[in-house]
Amino acid sequence: MRRKQSPPAARAGRRPFRALPLIALVVAGAVISLGTVVPAAAATARVDLNVLVVADGNPWVEGIHEQLVSEGVPTTVVDLTSSDRATLTAAFLTDTLADGTPHGHFEGVVLPNDAPSQLSAAELSALTGYEQAYHVRQVDSYVWPGANTGLSAPLWTGSLDATTATTSSSARADAFRYLNGPVPFEGTAGGDGSYGALPTPMADDPATGAHFEPFLTETVPGTSTQGVLAGVYTGNGRQQLVLTFAYNSYQQQFRLLAHGIVDWLTRGVHLGYWRNYFSAHIDDLFNANARWSQSGKCTPGEGDCAAGVPDTTPIRMTASDVTDTVNWQQRNGYTLDFLFNAGPGAAYQEEQGGNDPLSTALLANKNNFLWVNHTYDHPFLGCVQDFSVIPWRCRTDSAGNTVYVDQPTISSQITRNIQFAQADGLPFRPDELVAGEHSGTVMLPQQPNDNPNFLAALSANNIRWLGVDASRETGQRQIASALGTPRHPINVFYNVSTQADEVSEYNWLYTSKANGGSGNCEADPATTTCIAPLDLNSAWSNYVLPLQVRITLGYVLSNDPRPFFMHQSNLTDDQLALQTLSGILSTYRTWFTADTPVVDQTLTDSGTVLQQQAAWQQTRNAGSVTGYVQGGVVTLQGPSGTTVPVTVPAGTTVTGGGGFGAGYGGEQSGATRLGATATGLTLPTGVFGTVAHSTPTGPAAEPASYAKGSPHEVRRNGDAIVITDPTGTHVLPKLAGKPEEQLSIGAHHHNPYTVLPTGPAGK
Repeated sequence: MRRKQSPPAARAGRRPFRALPLIALVVAGAVISLGTVVPAAAATARVDLNVLVVADGNPWVEGIHEQLVSEGVPTTVVDLTSSDRATLTAAFLTDTLADGTPHGHFEGVVLPNDAPSQLSAAELSALTGYEQAYHVRQVDSYVWPGANTGLSAPLWTGSLDATTATTSSSARADAFRYLNGPVPFEGTAGGDGSYGALPTPMADDPATGAHFEPFLTETVPGTSTQGVLAGVYTGNGRQQLVLTFAYNSYQQQFRLLAHGIVDWLTRGVHLGYWRNYFSAHIDDLFNANARWSQSGKCTPGEGDCAAGVPDTTPIRMTASDVTDTVNWQQRNGYTLDFLFNAGPGAAYQEEQGGNDPLSTALLANKNNFLWVNHTYDHPFLGCVQDFSVIPWRCRTDSAGNTVYVDQPTISSQITRNIQFAQADGLPFRPDELVAGEHSGTVMLPQQPNDNPNFLAALSANNIRWLGVDASRETGQRQIASALGTPRHPINVFYNVSTQADEVSEYNWLYTSKANGGSGNCEADPATTTCIAPLDLNSAWSNYVLPLQVRITLGYVLSNDPRPFFMHQSNLTDDQLALQTLSGILSTYRTWFTADTPVVDQTLTDSGTVLQQQAAWQQTRNAGSVTGYVQGGVVTLQGPSGTTVPVTVPAGTTVTGGGGFGAGYGGEQSGATRLGATATGLTLPTGVFGTVAHSTPTGPAAEPASYAKGSPHEVRRNGDAIVITDPTGTHVLPKLAGKPEEQLSIGAHHHNPYTVLPTGPAGK
C-alpha cells in the first residue's frame, strides 16, 4: 500500500488502502473499552498498558524487547544480571488504589524461560499469582521442553537452518493472523545459526485445565510427526507462549514471528504502531553512471583507478527500459520513486540534435512514477574535492581551511531541477531533496562537518525533507530547514548493470587480498566477514540476490520507515534492480497475508513517521502518558495535545463514533491526540485470546509446577551462545552478535561521478 500523490492511472493493481503517517490517523477524544482483559475475579481492577521484561542478557529475550521498543510498546526491564535489580514481589507487581481498586502494573510478562534460575521461588510464586489474578500472559522466550510447559521430552534436537516451519491454523486465527503459514529459517542446512527441539504436546488435563495449543510446527526428521517449536500452554489459570528454539532479533524466522509475539502477549491491545515499510528509490534518472572495470577492479573516471586502466562505457537506461519498468510496476502493484537530474538529459538532447529517446520515454510515462529532486547536474555539494590523491580529499586554502562549494552553485542546482519538473509536469514535491552522493552533509573521513553553504541553500529554498545515507547516518536530525531522512543502500552497486559486473565488484569488496580482493573485509572484521571468491556466472542468482533480498527484508520487518535506494544503471541490461525488487516483493507476499501489504511511502511520509516514532519515544522516556485497563475501559492520560499510537483488534470504534484508525494485519491501529480529559475507543466483544478453562484465584494462588532444575543450560560468551542439554553441547558462534555482513560499504554506492561524456552516456 502506498501514500503517493499520483493519478489513478498510476495506481493500477494497487490496493485502495492509503498508508498514512500516524499524525494523519489521529482521533481526538477516545476512551478504550476492553471487557475481556480484566479478570472476572476483579472486574474493576486496573491494569497498566506496560510490559514487564525480565532479561538475562541472552539474545532471545533481547529480541522480544527490541520488538516491543520498535513498535512503541512501553516496557519495564528487570535485568537479572544486575546486583541491584528490582525484586519481583506482590508490591512490585500490584498495589491498591486509594478507592480500594486492585491495580496491576503490567499487561504482559516476558521471561528468558519458564522459570529463570536467578528468580527465587517467592518471586516465581508472586508472578504466577499476579498472572492468574489479572489474566496477564507470559512469554517464555526459549525453553527446554518438558511437562512444566505442557510438552513431551524432545523427539529431535538440532540445527533448524534452511528448514521451514509452519504456523498452525490456530496461530493464524490468533495473534499471527498476518502470516500465510510458512516460516523459513535462514542459513544453510545443518549450519550453526540456530538450534531447537521438537517435542509434542502432552495430553490435556481436565482437572487443571491444562492444554497445549501448537502455534509453530515442523515435521520431526525421519517421521510424519509434527513437532512443536512454539505454542500456548494453558493451565492453572495462566497462559504461556512457549518457544523451543534459540534465536536473535536479526534472524528471519524471528522477524516473521516478532509482531505476533507482541500481539499475543498484549491480547492485541497495546500502545504503539506497527507496519512493514518498503519504499524503493531509483537515483540518477536522465543521467548516466560510470561503469565498473573487471580488469582494473575500479571505476574509470571516479578517481579510484591506477594509471593505465582503460575507460569503460558509462551506463544509461534506454527507452525500452522505461517500458519494462512501467510493465513491471503494473504486474507487481508497486510504484517506484525516480530521483532525477534534468541537466544530463538536456545536455544529451543538445548533443544529439534535440533527440533523446530516454527523456521522451520518461516524460511520456511521468505519471507512472513519483519524482524527487536529485539536483540538476548531480555535482558534489560538500567540500571542493581534490582528486590528486586516492582516495580524494577536501581542498583547503592557504590557511588550511576547508574550501566548500558555494551557496549560489548549490541553490542553482536545486532550483533549476524544480523549474524543469514544474515545466514538464512531474508529480513531485518541491520541498523534498536528495543531493547527489548525499553530499553537502558530513561525509567521513574526508568531510567531518556539514557544508555551511549547503545548509544556507536548504533554508533559502524551503527544503523540509532531505534524504541522507543510512550507511553513514542512521538517525534523523535537523539539517537547517530540513529533517534528514536516512535511506538504506541496497548492495546492487551504482556502477554495474550486469550480473557479472556486480559479482566482480562484490568479490573486490568482500574477499581478502590473498584471494584478489580489496581486503576491506580484513580491515574492518567487526562490520564485514570475508567470503570465498564467487563465480561470475552463477553467484548473482545463488548468492548475491538471495542475500540482498534477505538483508532488505530484515529492515522491512523491523518497523523501519527508512526508504531504500538503487540507481538507474540497475534498470538496464540485466535489470538487476527489477530482479531484486521482484525477489523482495514475491518473498514478502509469500509470507504475509493480503491485508498486510508493504507500506510504500513518499520521502515526506517516511520522514514524518521517523519524526513521530522519535516523539513517541521521548514521551515514553518522560513517562508523561499513562494507559490502563479498568472495568472494561482503557484510559489514556497525559499532557493535552500529546499524540499516542494505539493498536487494537479489528472492529474497534471511537467511543460514540465511527471506526478507529486503519486496518493492517487483521487489526486496527492509529493514534489519538489527548485532550484535557481522558480519550479513547470501544473494542468489540470477544477479544481473541481470552483465558479459558480457568478461574483466577488471586495473588496468593498456588504457583504452577516449575522445573528450575532443568537439564538445559545456556551460557553467553561474547557473540557465541553455548547450549548444554541431555544431547550434548551446542555452540552457536554468532547468535549473540550482529549479522556478519551489513547492508552496505558506504563509498561504493555513490562515488564521485564524471562529467557527461560526448555520446550516448553520462554521469
